[in-house]
Amino acid sequence: MSESYEEKAARLDAADGLAGHRAKFALDEETVYLDGNSLGALPAHVPARMADVIAREWGELRIRSWDESGWWTAPERIGDRIAPIVGAAPGQIVVGDSTSVNVFKAVVAAARLNGDDRDEILVDATTFPTDGYIAQSAARMTGHTVVACDPAGMAAAVSDRTALALVNHVDYRTGRLQDLPGLTAALHAAGALAVWDLCHSAGALPVGLDEHGVDLAVGCTYKYLNGGPGSPAYLYVAERHQAAFDSPLPGWNSHADPFGMTPGYEAASGALRGRVGTPDILSMLALEAALDVWDGVAVEDVRAKSLALTDFFLECVEAYVPEGRVTSVTPGAHGERGSQVALRCADAPAVMAELIKRGVVGDLRRPDILRFGFTPLYVGFADAERAARTLAEVLRQA
Repeated sequence: MSESYEEKAARLDAADGLAGHRAKFALDEETVYLDGNSLGALPAHVPARMADVIAREWGELRIRSWDESGWWTAPERIGDRIAPIVGAAPGQIVVGDSTSVNVFKAVVAAARLNGDDRDEILVDATTFPTDGYIAQSAARMTGHTVVACDPAGMAAAVSDRTALALVNHVDYRTGRLQDLPGLTAALHAAGALAVWDLCHSAGALPVGLDEHGVDLAVGCTYKYLNGGPGSPAYLYVAERHQAAFDSPLPGWNSHADPFGMTPGYEAASGALRGRVGTPDILSMLALEAALDVWDGVAVEDVRAKSLALTDFFLECVEAYVPEGRVTSVTPGAHGERGSQVALRCADAPAVMAELIKRGVVGDLRRPDILRFGFTPLYVGFADAERAARTLAEVLRQA
């Protein structure tokens, strides 16, 4: 007798070296949570840490906590916690502000670094909309022109007019993984800089910022890094660019002597140049606590499980779902896939609403894409099987 998919899921879960990490998150067994690519689950120890931050560090120590509790150094300290997850050495990542603000800093700074005789900014045509909006504004400010192109054709589009390219590492709609090493090398060969948006890749797969010579990068922390809703983003500035990094937002927190209160601006050294104003301490310290779940975890193991999970989910979808009802727009090739599966489906909003009612939480991208995000630290193979089986039940009854 052949093995059922439920039996296969149980076997795979029993052999999963990361399965024990699920207990570190506040999850219930009634829900299959496949929306960690939008908002990661709450690490179970974070509420106690935040209670201490609020009651003791803020309530008792008050302003003394900037020194005694390490609040002032949190942006770079937490940046160094994120660094190994994205393949960066210490001293190159600073945490703070939103992804949008950090995209603005990175694009304007890259244009200033490389814009004397280059008047063009290439932008991923499939990018998350904010990146395009910010790039257009940055181009107006710096006298550049934005040229939108598909990442697959970007290497051919770069020229001696190109100052930089802004690219999403993983397409937020389809889950397609772009060729970061190859595209970065092609940009450098033409004298352009590479700025990468890591929102849908950091914490799900190896990035290799230092290894592949990325110039600047930005990313959020509320998805696969589980930092909480609206948790601060981060900015990576490669060490070789830090001395010349010219932030368009030179706030007092990035001043060489922030408490000197001098009228003239002198930039701090290193990645601290990416700081702007007073850090959002509560959300920043929640993020710092959340990153504890990464202690002892290898990103390579996360990637291996991610691919196995998405392979298994697609296998179950093919077996369970009535033919012709959904079509995967996520690449089948492992080298081209992030950690989500996107299925094109008629009446996707209604289908997803019914899935959520039945305890399978994904999300959608209008008009017709069902998105299922697989966070390997807490999603298991039984989750993938149940999600596919429930999707089939919903579609049969539609």
